[in-house]
Amino acid sequence: MPRPARKEDFPPAGIRRFLEPGPIVLLSSHWQGRDNIMTLGWHMVMEFTPSLVACLISRGNHSHGMIRKSRECVINLPTTRLTDEVVGIGNCSGAETDKFAAFGLTAEPASEVRAPLIGECHASFECRLHDDALVGKYDLFVFEVVKAHVAPSPGIRKPCTTRGMASSWCRDGSSAAGPCSGRRCSDPAHPPSFLMVFFVLS
Repeated sequence: MPRPARKEDFPPAGIRRFLEPGPIVLLSSHWQGRDNIMTLGWHMVMEFTPSLVACLISRGNHSHGMIRKSRECVINLPTTRLTDEVVGIGNCSGAETDKFAAFGLTAEPASEVRAPLIGECHASFECRLHDDALVGKYDLFVFEVVKAHVAPSPGIRKPCTTRGMASSWCRDGSSAAGPCSGRRCSDPAHPPSFLMVFFVLS
């Protein structure tokens, strides 16, 4: 029988590292002739039918205004082969950077929304804003997925996930804490499967 775990006091502000397994997504948007991408870790599924997904997009992000005005976006699911792009996108602002051009990503036309799909991502979900009642108070957007695109292979993908802190997770289960620089684990024996950085400008 399992024995009770010995617990210690822990800072409430840090509990997100236990509740955020991921996956990290790339949110693409379009407004007034411009495309943008942001890296996002705070999202949750809310309903099966219609398919509802909530995303917390801070008003300090350039994407917040674009998505609030356009009322649509695309949720794109990157795999670990896009780790460097995910980190870079999260650490620069779309107000000053064409992120598709800067990171060599392909903007593909969507079927139901004006925001583009990211061609290199494993899956892309076209979304329209379903409920904005909590945007003003919590920056929480509730989207309806109106069209989904998923690559048939690989069947088992390795998503980028977050631990709620600046650290990279390695395949052997260890982690290497470090500054918000997007650097990979320094141990060559532990290629990273998961990576988390602190994204503030997207």
